[in-house]
Amino acid sequence: MSKALDVWIVAALFDDSAVQFVEAHRFPAGCLDGCETPCQFSFMSRSFVGGRSIRWLIGSVVFAVIAAGVTPASAEIRARSAMAQVAAMQPGWNLGNTLDSTGSDETSWGNPRITEALLDNVKAQGFKSIRLPVTWSAHLAANGTIETAYLDRVKEVVRWALARNLYVMVNIHHDSWQWINAMPANRTGVLNRFNTVWTQLAAAFRDFGSKLSLESVNEPQFAGSSGQAQEIELLNELNASFRDIVRRSGGNNTSRLLVLPTLHTSADQPLVDALANQMRSFNDPNLAATVHYYGYWPFSVNIAGGTRFDATAQNDLTGYFDRVYNAFVAKGVPVILGEYGLLGFDRHTGTIEQGEKLKFFEYLGHYARTKKITTMLWDNGQHFGRTSFQWKDPELYAQIRSSWRTRSGTAFTDQVFTERSSAITAKTIALNLNGTSFSGLWQGNTALARGRDYTVSGDQLTITAQALTRLSGSRQYGTNAVLTARFSRGVPWKLNVITYDRPVLSNASGTTASFAVPTNFRGDLLATMEAKYADGTNAGPNDWTSFKEYDSTFAPDYSAGTTVLRPDFLNTLRDNTKVTLTFHYWSGTKVTYYVTKSGSNVTGALA
Repeated sequence: MSKALDVWIVAALFDDSAVQFVEAHRFPAGCLDGCETPCQFSFMSRSFVGGRSIRWLIGSVVFAVIAAGVTPASAEIRARSAMAQVAAMQPGWNLGNTLDSTGSDETSWGNPRITEALLDNVKAQGFKSIRLPVTWSAHLAANGTIETAYLDRVKEVVRWALARNLYVMVNIHHDSWQWINAMPANRTGVLNRFNTVWTQLAAAFRDFGSKLSLESVNEPQFAGSSGQAQEIELLNELNASFRDIVRRSGGNNTSRLLVLPTLHTSADQPLVDALANQMRSFNDPNLAATVHYYGYWPFSVNIAGGTRFDATAQNDLTGYFDRVYNAFVAKGVPVILGEYGLLGFDRHTGTIEQGEKLKFFEYLGHYARTKKITTMLWDNGQHFGRTSFQWKDPELYAQIRSSWRTRSGTAFTDQVFTERSSAITAKTIALNLNGTSFSGLWQGNTALARGRDYTVSGDQLTITAQALTRLSGSRQYGTNAVLTARFSRGVPWKLNVITYDRPVLSNASGTTASFAVPTNFRGDLLATMEAKYADGTNAGPNDWTSFKEYDSTFAPDYSAGTTVLRPDFLNTLRDNTKVTLTFHYWSGTKVTYYVTKSGSNVTGALA
């Protein structure tokens, strides 16, 4: 029985003989008497130098507890469950394209070295955990020994993060496709190398604090296999070996949270079932499952007409999250969405229209929260500035951050087009209230007048012709005004009032290496492009669809006044065969254009 005194429990992190930092947890009086309710405690971390032994510190802790009048039996504190730990890791952020780069060091893919200031600023954005992807292949000797300096650098970054009370997840990253994927042809060799790497990593991190978790391998994949059944078998072998090595290494690794992926980190049902079955066989309470999600593919890359986050794209997301929830979370196994984003972002974030991408991230955050899935944003340097510590798209970050706590109202579109060659008429936009209520329409700090400037009927917002006339001013092409629809909670929704006329295209000539259609956009914005031959068959790559992939095959250049057709598109066209292009603009306008390739020469015409 403890006395009515507050008790401090101290946990120390060691590296060799040096104390790296100390966590001091203060437990209120009486909470060590077998209480099942999680205690609220304060946290401190400090750097130490010098060589007090671990035995001395443990002895000091035990003495402090006994001095407070607590017997060793009543001082036992139940370890945080895997579910609780993963919940505490929400939200998370990936420090991508840095230590996971495949070159000689962490800057080889263009990002700067990781600094303590970066971690300070990441934490200040509200993130509670950092996934630290690491590619080891360039730092392995022929016998699998990890380069000491590189391992020390990874450990340094982990310590920096832990010292800031951040959870950290370390993995084997691009090794998955560099050498692990050869396992079907070299099962023993790959497994031995994998085991050698994890034996070293387990030893390196065995005494790090419990806020460090380890992930067996990123996006596991195999080349030249006999099929999915063999690939599942190989991944099971890797996951089992990883778990066994880490657990047998001792120290804090005996109970450390270990993260196991599905094949391809996919939530396809057979792959989810395979991992769920294996995890049950381990009978290990300190495991989490991980998958990645980059959206419904046509929407994620803007192909096949998937320009909107529509019902199909939303259903893809809900089905994905439902499958992992039912297989894992509902059965007490936590799930980490180790990466999420949109695949088009690999080219640039403008491949997906702004409002549509905001709806995707708003819904993803909401649905993950309802399914108790911890999310880790993939950031390869394109979102949060590594040295500026500023978001490159503050509107996107605001939507993501809000989704961690609540829903936001959105709308069918964030664009209100008025044609300059026609009289302005009232425009109606469907609101997606998402459980909120509409509270008003604003321009900057000025509230528009309900009734005179706009009306609302259910989820239908109508902006009057009078208001649009005033907002459009002299009706220059492009965005004339930005409105914000405010809701009872969450982030306001922007509405861009845009003046446009039908885009005007001109004849052109060029080569398959360099071809652009002169385009006077006249305020309009390009959504997608169709390509067909005269016989009705689809032209260009991915010829299962007439709608081509944005930026990969075509791209607007608004500042240059051109629409660029990429070599990846032109090189696939039949020689001396006219191709009909249909450019679809966000105003709803469609413009037809024709291109013909002859060898490496390309001509473009209006007829």
